Amino acid sequence: MSSFSFGRQFRIRSPAEFDRVYAAKVFAADDVLIINACTSDLPHPRLGLSVSKKAGNAVARNRWKRLIREAFRLSRGELPAGIDLVVRPQKGAAPDLAAIRRSLPALARRVARRLVKGERGASAP
Repeated sequence: MSSFSFGRQFRIRSPAEFDRVYAAKVFAADDVLIINACTSDLPHPRLGLSVSKKAGNAVARNRWKRLIREAFRLSRGELPAGIDLVVRPQKGAAPDLAAIRRSLPALARRVARRLVKGERGASAP
């Protein structure tokens, strides 16, 4: 059961870590979520949440956060290792766990491919 926990090692917490993810300028989006990402030296993915007031009142924002954390927790095995993700809801999307669980791994794989592609392009002469 502990393999499904959402401990501190799986969270992006400090403003500097969020800034590092946004500075990488690698993102992917669909009709449910927007994900920004950057590489990390850790053997597992980490999650940061950015749910603004545009997502609704406090109840709606907290629901988004709970559902995104739950989707991350349940699909952590499908997510690429060594990647930091900052996830936010798409404007106008409804908070639905099934849709978030489909969207999160697909977008994470997409940004992981872009990160690998960017690293290869940066190392070329």
